[in-house]
Amino acid sequence: MALVRYVHAINRALLDAMAADPAVVVLGEDVAGAGGSFKATRGLLDRFGEERVRDTPISEAAIVGAAVGAAMTGLKPVVEIMFMDFVTLAMDAIVNQAAKARFMFGGQTSLPIVIRMPHGGGLNAGPQHSQCLEAWFAHVPGVKVLCPANAADAYGLLRSAIDDPDPVIFVENKALYAQQSELDAAPAIVPIGRASIARTGRDATVIAYGASVGVALRAAETLGAQGIDIEVVDLRSLQPWDRATVLASVAATHRAVVVHEAVRAFGVGAEIAATIAEDGFDDLDAPVMRVGAPFMPVPYAPSLEARYLPGAQAIIDAVRAVLA
Repeated sequence: MALVRYVHAINRALLDAMAADPAVVVLGEDVAGAGGSFKATRGLLDRFGEERVRDTPISEAAIVGAAVGAAMTGLKPVVEIMFMDFVTLAMDAIVNQAAKARFMFGGQTSLPIVIRMPHGGGLNAGPQHSQCLEAWFAHVPGVKVLCPANAADAYGLLRSAIDDPDPVIFVENKALYAQQSELDAAPAIVPIGRASIARTGRDATVIAYGASVGVALRAAETLGAQGIDIEVVDLRSLQPWDRATVLASVAATHRAVVVHEAVRAFGVGAEIAATIAEDGFDDLDAPVMRVGAPFMPVPYAPSLEARYLPGAQAIIDAVRAVLA
């Protein structure tokens, strides 16, 4: 066990997957020589050569379109979108082609494509480089959506994503890239669709994913010092998501708060809150609360972005509301 940066766990997962399967290829802008904008693909060109690690033109539509064709003809492409915001240019290839290929061809083809994309704020990158758009993809049948919160899950879920026969959107929060967490010498594969309990507790359940898990844990520590015991559920997988683990936690604590960095309106949290209300209503002692960003573009100014991002205090306030 060692402390490893999140981005290095991503890099190792790519390296191990490529070493294990010659069908795995990496495509994207500056992924070869430069190692990508956040250096997640550093060293792969030297190890596997330009046939398997390919720099592409600055055209997300072309990158993902080529990857869809490659996946349908036997390769396992891993695409890097430089910022999640730029995936808007590739929506047709993802939503109308990749997501529907298995269905439209009667199950005769699979589409083992992984599309990695960093999301989130905290780096003062402005409204066109900081969005959290994962709810878009969770709404599309045929696509899986993952968002790991630590190095071990980043490694294990990326390995699962690459092995999966269907398209996977793999979301990485930029603010996590430099953060260190524990990773085994022989890291475990993490199954898609299974949440983890990041912290056990008895008084209320906080459900989060990605960078919001760390924020939730900080809020739980503060509340714990005040005698309030919070359970934190790390979703890890957004589509499919682990209803059983979430509902079991809420059944034990009787209160729920759902947290994400994406805007609160029409987000992943709305789906989870609705499911708890429908399937876990008898276990609730208070309405389900949601914590998310305000319905506006991400500000560029550091002072405004700090106020925009949902912080520990917002979670603390929500927990206190469901306990009142």
